[in-house]
Amino acid sequence: MSALIVFYCLCSTINGDSVAEEKLDQSATASQSDAVAADAADIPRQLQLKAIADGKAAFGYWGTDPDKYTGWTSHSNRLIPIYTFGSNGGGEGVDLDSYTGPNSVYRSEAKVQALYGYVPEKTVNPNAVWMDQTNIADLQRAAAAAGRKYIFLVVFDGMDWQTTRAAAIWNQKKVTYTEGRGQGTHFQDYGANKTTQFGFMVTSAHNEGTDVDVNTQSVKNPGGTIRGGYDATSAGAAPWDIPSDPGYLIARPAAGSPKHDYTDSSSSATSMTTAIKTFNGSVNVDSNGTPVSTVAHDLQEKGWRVGAVSSVPISHATPAASYAHNVSRDDYQDLTRDMLGLPSIQHPQTPLPGLDVLIGGGYGNTGDTKRGNASQGTNFVEGNIYLTDNDLKSISVDYGGSYVTAARTSGLKGSQILHNATAAAVNGNHRLFGFFGNGQYNGHLPFATADRRYDPVPGVGKKGESYSPADLEENPTLSDMTAAAITVLGRDQKPFWLMVESGDVDWANHDDNIDTSIGAVNCGDDAIKIITQWVESHSNWNESLLIVTADHGHMLNLVTPELLVSE
Repeated sequence: MSALIVFYCLCSTINGDSVAEEKLDQSATASQSDAVAADAADIPRQLQLKAIADGKAAFGYWGTDPDKYTGWTSHSNRLIPIYTFGSNGGGEGVDLDSYTGPNSVYRSEAKVQALYGYVPEKTVNPNAVWMDQTNIADLQRAAAAAGRKYIFLVVFDGMDWQTTRAAAIWNQKKVTYTEGRGQGTHFQDYGANKTTQFGFMVTSAHNEGTDVDVNTQSVKNPGGTIRGGYDATSAGAAPWDIPSDPGYLIARPAAGSPKHDYTDSSSSATSMTTAIKTFNGSVNVDSNGTPVSTVAHDLQEKGWRVGAVSSVPISHATPAASYAHNVSRDDYQDLTRDMLGLPSIQHPQTPLPGLDVLIGGGYGNTGDTKRGNASQGTNFVEGNIYLTDNDLKSISVDYGGSYVTAARTSGLKGSQILHNATAAAVNGNHRLFGFFGNGQYNGHLPFATADRRYDPVPGVGKKGESYSPADLEENPTLSDMTAAAITVLGRDQKPFWLMVESGDVDWANHDDNIDTSIGAVNCGDDAIKIITQWVESHSNWNESLLIVTADHGHMLNLVTPELLVSE
């Protein structure tokens, strides 16, 4: 209730006049009616609420049991779509055809052996048309070698073909495709002056089950316990295929199917930035724990600016894989140090140069200090689990560092804080660091829902997140972050590389939540619009390359997709 309405109501009561009270009641009733109508029209919200209450849903399910809505809450070994812009006709290594169809690495036993270091069972396939996740790094390096000046890698963490389709159906309010690229999001519809292409890739890791020592940064059992691979006869030859053995996709195969691991985000992101297969839980090290150079490292040595942006904490698996080195994805403070050019457990004497831009979440998250000590080693500093106070201070230009810093501040608009810091970084020729998020929810940005109202309903946790007005006001969006990063990186004609992660897709899918899953896809899609608009205004698709993909899938199965838009 506004101060003006409160004042008017009090005055009328004092005068014995009930007219204002009646008007206020009518206004409240109208607002309630609007809210009820909005909820009724918000079909994904209603479907999610009912599915959690009933334990099953007619529109679909997560996992392998159609009678259990929340049957699986982790990743899968599904083939993952790739959308490229600026690649078609780009020549060897840049055109997606260099890695798909008859050029698939999976057609050659020798190439599969070189990729994994072994030949996984039922993985070599003479009819394979799919790429591997390592080809994403190959593509970026080829583009830079061919003279491209601006390279964008957008990773929708956890977004498989089924997740994209759910968002596309909701956006269009109808079902328009059953296979292929589809339409309904900007990245599906955008043509990039006829330079866009579509493919899909294997995301399986080198192995699962590798044990490490975070203090010595060593691997205890190279090779782990479960090997990677991809069996198309069990899983399908395309992302939209119905698998003959759904359990295979989650490493619970039926008799006759091999057991292959499914990747985690750190292993897959490492493959997309280094072109190697490695073990789950590692960041930019090989299967023996040896650090490997990333695309960002290589380009930075050649004079490029480099940056990473994420809607989840700054040193979570995917953004960390843009630049850091560590045998453990959970060693957050050391991962952040690598990203910001500070001494770390992997680089104690000669730190990495650091990213030119890093913006993401993690603000306010002190976490569980006992757990933090266990996962981050003996050098863990109590406080924020992603960034120590001393490290934040040391990087600031106010204390002799090279970054203009912007952090969530009580009572101030997050987008404006970031805008001001961006301007200061550009004007002073500085780097930019942004630190935002919701500490009570592990540091991520607020989750948008399908209707963009930021009011999540429960998933498997049985409790939806609830945001205060300050949570929404004091945090920028992923689009704001992307725009800020591009402004700083692209302030002159110097080439740059940027990773953007829409990390909330993964969190929504882990929660088996169709409402926030759709919302997360669309938030990431908004960030892609920022990129394509910049290319159109400041560059072109002959000197720019945009890759949109995901690091892995989950297990959403749409049985009656029409129910997403009609009851």
